[in-house]
Amino acid sequence: MINELNSTVTALAYDEAAGQFRELQTLSALPADFAGPNSCADIHVSPNGRFLYASNRGHNSIAVFSIDTASGALTPVQHVPTQGKTPRNFVLDPSGHLLLVANQNSNNLVSYRVDQQTGRLTPTGQTAEVPSPMFLQVVEDFRK
Repeated sequence: MINELNSTVTALAYDEAAGQFRELQTLSALPADFAGPNSCADIHVSPNGRFLYASNRGHNSIAVFSIDTASGALTPVQHVPTQGKTPRNFVLDPSGHLLLVANQNSNNLVSYRVDQQTGRLTPTGQTAEVPSPMFLQVVEDFRK
């Protein structure tokens, strides 16, 4: 769960029988040395369930966490600059190999390769100018 106003991420466990969530841990989505204003916007888990990604508006980054698949505990991995301002939304492709970020206040989309072993993001060098992007969605080829 992403906590927009205090820039944290909370790992939850779900008790299906009771229909209840239980907090496992809460971690900052920001680097320890960041002191400026920030709010979080979006959160996604990789298709393989091993990594969690969260966007920071203010720090203008994607926070990367590894997920312990046995316990659900999160471990910080990386903070990657989004190469723009106000990353409102981002999306992972269904294979989990590509992540796209919509930077609302810099009018650009930026793509990253996802390392399947570490979850780390590397810019592809591919960007696109788009006026005020706020939402991204990967869709199947509609021509089929």
